[in-house]
Amino acid sequence: MPGPMSLIVIAVIALLVFGPKKLPEIGKAFGSSLREFKSATKGLVDDDESTVKKAEDKKELE
Repeated sequence: MPGPMSLIVIAVIALLVFGPKKLPEIGKAFGSSLREFKSATKGLVDDDESTVKKAEDKKELE
C-alpha cells in the first residue's frame, strides 16, 4: 500500500501534467466510472445468487 508521501508525489505530478482546471473534471469522470463499474459488478453478483437459489429450489422439488 502506498504511503502518504507517494500519494502526495502522484498528486503533484498529476497537477503538473493536467493542470488545476482539468483535475476536477478528471476526478468526476473517474468517480462516475467507478460508480458505474461497482453497480455493474453488483448486478452480476445478484444474478449469480439468484441462479444458485433457483438451482437449490429445483433440487428441493426433486
